[in-house]
Amino acid sequence: MTVFRCSKCGTAITPELAELAAIPDVSDDERDRDKETRRAPSTVPRGHYAIDPEPWGPPYVTQDDQEDPKPAQSRGPVVCREQGFVISAGSRHTALVHPDDAAGLQPLPNWANSKGCCGPTGDEGHNRACPCGAPVATLAADCFGPFELHLAPVRTYALSQ
Repeated sequence: MTVFRCSKCGTAITPELAELAAIPDVSDDERDRDKETRRAPSTVPRGHYAIDPEPWGPPYVTQDDQEDPKPAQSRGPVVCREQGFVISAGSRHTALVHPDDAAGLQPLPNWANSKGCCGPTGDEGHNRACPCGAPVATLAADCFGPFELHLAPVRTYALSQ
């Protein structure tokens, strides 16, 4: 079992979690979304975590193929910025957890990096902070993307129990 902690203050961010061997496949069918929040089912079940080997979040770089763009990051939507369609060149190996397994995290002041229509898209950078104020995670919870929380690999650490 593993507990994730804030690198700045050492506070436990999650309860004990069991590691999954891989990121589960989650339905992206509109019928599987919550009827009230429009959120997709959580990518990772409660009480578990998985390591995402793919880049997540900023910085973003322009995609080579602007005619057939790919999603900006795993399980996310296509993102277009001023320079065209972009793809993540952000951190690899983020710990992916169920958002409710890190319930003590708070939005950044003024809801920074939390743009979205029904929740944060997760493509603007860290948008959740430890109670000490350190930005440590990115919540993706908008109605058209995944529902997941990425713990930053440098701003958090895992402690196996």
